[in-house]
Amino acid sequence: MKIRVAVCGAHMQGLPLNPQLTALGGEFVEATTTAGNYHLFALNGFTPSRPGLLRVLENGSEIALEIWQLPIENYGKFVATVPSPLGFGTLTLADGSAVQGFLCEAYATQNATDISHLGGWRAFLAQT
Repeated sequence: MKIRVAVCGAHMQGLPLNPQLTALGGEFVEATTTAGNYHLFALNGFTPSRPGLLRVLENGSEIALEIWQLPIENYGKFVATVPSPLGFGTLTLADGSAVQGFLCEAYATQNATDISHLGGWRAFLAQT
């Protein structure tokens, strides 16, 4: 059995933390976007750089992400590697479906840069 996992930053294909997914048997499923009620922030204090995805009630954006699938027995191993203020929760995708994925605690966005207008982490990286 496999579980779908959404990643929106350093775990995406070709980025520095992607090997964490592939080492646990992760398989790329598709590229898509969140529903239009999220903000994406460039967080401070991470190496490699990472974004924080925050669900909002208004003025949100669709944010680009990737869906991966992991063997269910490796899901906990993957989630256990996620450092605070990042965590896992349920994300809503543009098609209305739900998937487990990275979210960020709101306090960490107070001193971060809102990059939602760029539409995703890759667009931010291309600009920096």
